Amino acid sequence: MGNFSMFFPMGIQHITALNGLDHILFIMALCLRYVWANWRKLLVLVSAFTIGHSITLALSSFNVINVPQYLTEFFIAITIIITAVNNCFVKNFGFNQKYPSIYFFALFFGLVHGLGFSEVLKNMFGKNQSIVAQLLYFNLGLEVGQLVIVSAMLLMSYFVLDLLKVNRRAYLLFISGGIAALAFQMAIERLPIKKAHDNEKTVYMHRSVGGNKPG
Repeated sequence: MGNFSMFFPMGIQHITALNGLDHILFIMALCLRYVWANWRKLLVLVSAFTIGHSITLALSSFNVINVPQYLTEFFIAITIIITAVNNCFVKNFGFNQKYPSIYFFALFFGLVHGLGFSEVLKNMFGKNQSIVAQLLYFNLGLEVGQLVIVSAMLLMSYFVLDLLKVNRRAYLLFISGGIAALAFQMAIERLPIKKAHDNEKTVYMHRSVGGNKPG
């Protein structure tokens, strides 16, 4: 029970706190086109994202797959940009298509975000330590945190669209544009070439310091 009380809140905090801003922005971009009336489609969308990130969260946590953290962080920013830009092409809010492309974006991009989630657990445990229960509790926390963000987005949309009577497409374009701009800045800061250069510089400095120590 002690593991639950530790890892469940950790999962919630990881996706809702400001240090998880990239995940928050992605979920915002993902859900922005929908309102309360579209709850069935939104349920499928969120489920697709959950399936995606649960797969790679487990595989990465058990070291079945290993992707450098700086690459994961960069591609998470890219998923946000693509999702936000895709929102700008939505003109009809009837959503009559049975399997819209956003579902597949959610599933595939969920795989990328799962790698980011796994870094929290991998940094806390040794590679050979069993973390089955901790993984389950952490993932449950992620789902609750995800639902909190989705609910907040729906409430914001209700306030803006139904109470303030803002044009729905204008609202979608404005918020998606802001999200894309923030994500683009993240992507620039997380460029793999820049990260690799920084890592090489750090290694060189450590070696230089070590080489200057007296024998």
